[in-house]
Amino acid sequence: MSKTVEFYFDVGSPTSYLAYTQLRKICDETASTLSLRPMLLGGVFKATGNASPNEVPAKARYSVIDLERFAKRYNVPLVFNPYFPINTLNLMRAIVAMQRLQPGRFIEFLDLTFKAMWIDARNLNDPGVLSATLKEGGFDPAQVFGWVNDPQVKETLKAETEAAIARGIFGAPSMFVGDDLFFGQDRVDFVREALTA
Repeated sequence: MSKTVEFYFDVGSPTSYLAYTQLRKICDETASTLSLRPMLLGGVFKATGNASPNEVPAKARYSVIDLERFAKRYNVPLVFNPYFPINTLNLMRAIVAMQRLQPGRFIEFLDLTFKAMWIDARNLNDPGVLSATLKEGGFDPAQVFGWVNDPQVKETLKAETEAAIARGIFGAPSMFVGDDLFFGQDRVDFVREALTA
């Protein structure tokens, strides 16, 4: 019986990037479906009282080490972005828009964004850098920036974030298999177990 992993993420989260690299493999290996659920992590933090590990200096320093360890374990590239934290509001609006308006290019767009953020370590807060990144990926910056300001796109991201909070999500990445919540990229083995149970 086919199962589904609902993956709630924000591209500004390095642990979301790491989980994403593993979940695709896990779903392929278990004949499962990966349902990508973009949300705004800042909105989740505000609603739940949670905060980025970056706000605690000792934890922030340790988190970078931990991320490097997991990237090595997963055998994936990771360059901690020197511009972190990046305000991802416009990026997540663009991702929501792409998922709904150009679904055939959605994965390509998401891959480009994760790569720019966590491999190329670009400052995607800078409109010029973002525009150049989009052009390199074969996307029209004017179209993407237009989507970002579309009221329906704004409302969709807000609704997706509120739905995540209503399900008990307090951070990213968060994954559901059925009604079971798994938080953090270091829980992907539990996701695999749930898919094969």
